[in-house]
Amino acid sequence: QVQLVESGGGSVQAGGSLRLSCAYSEDPIYMGWFRQAPGDERDGVAVVATPDGTTYYSESVEGRFTMSQDKRKKTLDLQMNNLKPEDTAMYYCAATQTSGFPAWALAPRYFDFWGQGTQVTVSS
Repeated sequence: QVQLVESGGGSVQAGGSLRLSCAYSEDPIYMGWFRQAPGDERDGVAVVATPDGTTYYSESVEGRFTMSQDKRKKTLDLQMNNLKPEDTAMYYCAATQTSGFPAWALAPRYFDFWGQGTQVTVSS
């Protein structure tokens, strides 16, 4: 079982930056960041294949967010730049030990282990 602990959320004005970090207990096959705004479904932000580092981003964050994994420290970071009010959500780190699913789809249902979440609020 992979244990995940997020940190780094907060409040920022539009155009600002935040960096989220996820500490994990063991290397999964896939890891990612997901977010959920009140009243909305949970959506994928970015997913990485741990073995080879292949990374997928949602169109809404491509070019603004960068995800990086440090296998030695066992951390998964999400650098968020040029934040917009629509980025406001609870952000979750997730992982799975399974493979054979379309990781590019950024679908939460394929992920088995979840952190407790960290809130990101962007004001206009």
